[in-house]
Amino acid sequence: MKIAAAQLTCTPADVRANVTQAADLAARARAQGADLVVFPELTLTGYELDALAADPGLWTAADDPRLDPLRSAGIATAVNVALPTGGPRPALATLAHDADGAHVTTYAKQHLYRHEREVFERGEGDGRFELGGIRFCLGICFDNHFPELPARGAADGCRVHLASSLYGTGDGIHERATVYPGIAREHGLYVVLANHVGPAGRWTGCGRSAVWAPGGALLAEADDRTPAVVTASVATAAV
Repeated sequence: MKIAAAQLTCTPADVRANVTQAADLAARARAQGADLVVFPELTLTGYELDALAADPGLWTAADDPRLDPLRSAGIATAVNVALPTGGPRPALATLAHDADGAHVTTYAKQHLYRHEREVFERGEGDGRFELGGIRFCLGICFDNHFPELPARGAADGCRVHLASSLYGTGDGIHERATVYPGIAREHGLYVVLANHVGPAGRWTGCGRSAVWAPGGALLAEADDRTPAVVTASVATAAV
């Protein structure tokens, strides 16, 4: 199986514009032979917390028709959104759909980062799904700084850890380059990181979306400037 990590510069607080960008990147990933594409944190709005707190119209459920261009791209997707919860705050969540557009799982971020705690409800359960005989687990940015999350995925038979994230051009450069290969080494997982590139709320995303093999070897990496997808092959079992 081939998996793609996508990076883009989001249009602030414009769900339809960002779905269009994501669908274009999904088509590019499919053309490169990928079966699944993973997107950064808050892909559909950009990292625009004030706007998300003020406008529930920016929140996106798994069956939201605005997702149709992405769900119909002919490739499985993991896209991160502000998800309605039925309460006054959304969750910060990844929605996974298969290549036919069917919803296969939702994972809500458990470890909210500082200011996110004022905007989002914390998730309470882990996310899992299976595609092509491979089991996947999910983490969102700051989640991945807590080793017990991918450890539970590995213990549950997962082969690939998908990380939708935002790392900036300051300390984020070092964090991106250490946390994710560390997960691959410590837990024997493939790790797929999708990061922002360019302006992202109060930060500037440092790009370099990437895929690491179990053991920590880098398999594919984007640059730090360009909206792009990078792909790598994932083995169904250890060899």
